[in-house]
Amino acid sequence: MFRIFNRIRRTGQLTEPLPAAEQPAAEPGARCQQEIARKFSHSLAIRMVDAGSCNGCELEMHAVNNSFYDIERFGIHFVASPRHADLLLVTGVVSRHMEEALQRTYAAIPNPKLVIAMGDCAGCGGEFGVSYASCGAVANVIPVDAVISGCPPTPEQLLRGILELLQRS
Repeated sequence: MFRIFNRIRRTGQLTEPLPAAEQPAAEPGARCQQEIARKFSHSLAIRMVDAGSCNGCELEMHAVNNSFYDIERFGIHFVASPRHADLLLVTGVVSRHMEEALQRTYAAIPNPKLVIAMGDCAGCGGEFGVSYASCGAVANVIPVDAVISGCPPTPEQLLRGILELLQRS
C-alpha cells in the first residue's frame, strides 16, 4: 500500500487545471432567465421528443441538466406531458413510425407553442434524408421555429439556441 502512495506522490497531478473563467453556460443562461421571466412568468417547460436519433443529442441534453450547467437554475425544466410544455425540442431524423406521434405531441402543446429541431438530423435530415423509413427533417412533419445545428450540439449551443429563439419570439 505504501508503495502505491509513494508512486502517487512521485507522479503528481496529471489532470488539467480548471479554467479560471466562469462557467460557460452562465452568461447565455442568465440572459435566458431574463427572457423567460419576461415572456413565460419565470418558468419555461420543455417537452423533448426523440423522433429517431442516435442518442447523441440526448446525451448532450442530459449534460445540460447536470450540476455543471444546471439549467433549472435559469427557470428551464423538462416536463413529461406535452400539455404542460411551452417548447417542443425534437431530436433526430423523423422516422415513419414516429411521424404520427410527433404530430400528436405537437397538437397537444397549448398555444403559443415553440419548436426547436436539435442537431443536424432534426434540422436537415442529416445523412438519412427522406427515404422509405424516414420523413427527413422535423420541418417536413411539423412547423419549426429554430434549428440548433451540430452533431451533436453542445449544451452551451443548446442554451444559446433557446436564447435566440426567445429573443425572436
